Amino acid sequence: MTNEPRRALVASPTQAARAAEERLRAAYDFVPVDQADMVIALGGDGFMLQTLHSMLEARRILPVFGMNLGTVGFLMNEWRLERLDQRLEKAKSFKVNPLRMTVDTVDGERFSIPAINEVSLLRETRQTAKLEVQVNGRPVLPELVCDGVLVATPAGSTAYNLSAHGPILPLGSALVALTPISPFRPRRWRGAILPETTSIRFSVLDPVKRPVSAVADQREVRDVAQVEVGIDRATPLTLLFDPEHTLDDRIAAEQFIA
Repeated sequence: MTNEPRRALVASPTQAARAAEERLRAAYDFVPVDQADMVIALGGDGFMLQTLHSMLEARRILPVFGMNLGTVGFLMNEWRLERLDQRLEKAKSFKVNPLRMTVDTVDGERFSIPAINEVSLLRETRQTAKLEVQVNGRPVLPELVCDGVLVATPAGSTAYNLSAHGPILPLGSALVALTPISPFRPRRWRGAILPETTSIRFSVLDPVKRPVSAVADQREVRDVAQVEVGIDRATPLTLLFDPEHTLDDRIAAEQFIA
């Protein structure tokens, strides 16, 4: 009787990922996801996020070891067929606490959606968004005029947040980034770094004339009236990385890339 973890294998629909999946299945044993102790994910960062969101929806969280067959692959390890057993045995685990956004729409609907990288509010039309920003129930920006605003986790701080000139947050820093997207007023405000225990609320000012959508990673809700964002500690996620190329090393290295 073996005590080795039972592994499931999932792959993105790209040709490269499907070819790699076929090679891995010929070389190693795998079980269905509902019988597994861990998951091997083949694809890019988008597919990793999709895999993690599927676990959150199914309420069955497993450690995930990703291998990059996409483009950037920030959340992934290098693709290699050889020595998978040894890599998994030596892999370093990282806990990632997702965000959760609670959205109220103009029509009175409510949605609760997790986000691993970031929650973004974005204008839907050519007109700028006008938002009130509250932190822990206290108004800190009575009127933010902008193309949008986002809240990013440390794991997501090098994604959209960095492109919007937000700060890179070290993994394990227990912080979130609050970053405006093309702010017009207040013109000099460039965002804030907040404790992950912070509750952030956005109220859309004049949501009919200036409609705003809210996006949690890849899931969008349109015509929102109010959005509350906070860290969800009830469902931590576990990512596995090769010891020589761990997520905290990658986040640190991003600060020195020109």
